[in-house]
Amino acid sequence: MHFISTFKKCTQEAKSVNPRIFVGAAAGVLAVILVVFTFGSNFLGTSVVSDVGGGFFSPSTQEVQPLDIELFDFSITEITEKQATLEVKFKFTNSNFKSIMLHNIKYSIYHDDVRIAVEEIGSTPEGFLASPNYFIITNERPVPIGEKFTIMNTGKTPELWDTLTNWKNSGKELNWRISGEAFYNLSSITAGYENIVEFNFSKYD
Repeated sequence: MHFISTFKKCTQEAKSVNPRIFVGAAAGVLAVILVVFTFGSNFLGTSVVSDVGGGFFSPSTQEVQPLDIELFDFSITEITEKQATLEVKFKFTNSNFKSIMLHNIKYSIYHDDVRIAVEEIGSTPEGFLASPNYFIITNERPVPIGEKFTIMNTGKTPELWDTLTNWKNSGKELNWRISGEAFYNLSSITAGYENIVEFNFSKYD
């Protein structure tokens, strides 16, 4: 007896996928990434690119708002027959969106318009391998920066030494004036050139 099979084997040929579909999908993903990097701060309320590092998408030059400087403190802390120790402190306020790198502050101190001290806070690196000594000033709150320095008694200015002694003992200040410059730029290697702001404070301000 012969049985005739009623089943037929069916084969289906695989259809090849159009390569243009993959190219279109990749282009769409790239477009989404660019939109996120470009407009991420508007949609999410935060910046995708680091504030301090500057980031790949940061512009090569940016307009830097002037750094605001106030005299926070100027006082005498100690005096002997040989030397006097004074302290000066400035307060820096940054109104820029990004942080600021404050490289150094150069200043001179005068009494009766006679210069009695020349000082510097921070330093500018000399040579490629030198490490800079700088301060980061954020836009969150003012930052006080200062130092103590020493004036030596050379014996050639007895009136100045008497005035310094009276300042320490009775609180009667010098007829002082402080003037100088601060050197800074945005905290990014692509932020442009160094900026300089001048300042001048006196006893009568």
